Amino acid sequence: MTATSAPVTLGVGLRSGVPAAALDHAVDAALALAGLAVARVAAIATLDRRARLVEPVATRRGWPLVLFAPELLAGVEVPHPSVRVAAAAGVPSVAEAAALRAAGRGAVLLLPKRVLGHVTVAIAQSATG
Repeated sequence: MTATSAPVTLGVGLRSGVPAAALDHAVDAALALAGLAVARVAAIATLDRRARLVEPVATRRGWPLVLFAPELLAGVEVPHPSVRVAAAAGVPSVAEAAALRAAGRGAVLLLPKRVLGHVTVAIAQSATG
């Protein structure tokens, strides 16, 4: 498998009440920004308390949903931590941290977090991908 065809993991952060259509749009926009095909997505990851919002999109697209408790994301080193996100979510990063953690040890960000409407998306690829 080459780096140009290796699976990627999406990390998403969103506020309560964001509709599935907004998440769908943000995911598609992030993939387009990164120049990645939808077929490369191996999973979508987020905070456990956002499962209800992300699950319909993951199910419709056939992607596994990976959920993390805040304490599992708190220790992930990210390039763009946010004081605002830390105050709201209890962790300095959701999208980047979830993408990196779900993609596994040594993962790299292909797309650092992008705020797309009311959704933040980051894309990571595993080191073995």
